[in-house]
Amino acid sequence: MRYHETDAQGFLFNARYLEVADVAMTEWLRSLGFTYDALVADGLDVSVVTATIHFKSPARFDDVLDADVRCTRVGRSSFVLAVEISRAGDAVATVDLVYVNVDTATATSRPLPEFFTRALVDPRDGPRP
Repeated sequence: MRYHETDAQGFLFNARYLEVADVAMTEWLRSLGFTYDALVADGLDVSVVTATIHFKSPARFDDVLDADVRCTRVGRSSFVLAVEISRAGDAVATVDLVYVNVDTATATSRPLPEFFTRALVDPRDGPRP
């Protein structure tokens, strides 16, 4: 963690855990073969509708953190990711995120594209051809 990300106690500031989780989600999607621009072009534009952080141990300035992402639920228009944040194998926090696929023109939910749902259910399926 960098100095500007910590609070007066020298801990990673609580709001920064959501930033860590967001970067982890983006990199997780990339590891599945997806880029954000391609997903948007193919009908996926997700928004976080719920974020829950479970703090376990404080992260401090200069800690190196790892973030592991797994999909815990897939619905018609939403999915849930659990982001496990750790330091040298020790649990720091878990961030649970509910994403909903949004039609930005109408600000309403819309179904997840089938190719994306398949990849969430079985990441070995990877992105569409």
